[in-house]
Amino acid sequence: MASRETPAVGAAHTAEFEFTYDEERTARAVFESVRVEVDEIADDRSRADAARDGRVVRVTVEAADLTALRAAQNTWIRLLEVAEDVESIGRRLVDR
Repeated sequence: MASRETPAVGAAHTAEFEFTYDEERTARAVFESVRVEVDEIADDRSRADAARDGRVVRVTVEAADLTALRAAQNTWIRLLEVAEDVESIGRRLVDR
């Protein structure tokens, strides 16, 4: 699991997302792409953890308030979508 050592100040709200992929290599590629962002995106109002278990990538977002939770959720979902798109393009190029 990739995570920050200090939690968001007053993290009162939590959301967890699970993304299940057809292949473990896809989950691994997506996870490796987004896990480096854990410490880079966290701030004093929100933080996130990313973990992978086989074909499942799990992102947990904690925030001090609902506005910060929504913003963090949107950020992490977008990061995962971009990682999925890039992995898909890369796979098509390799499989040619």
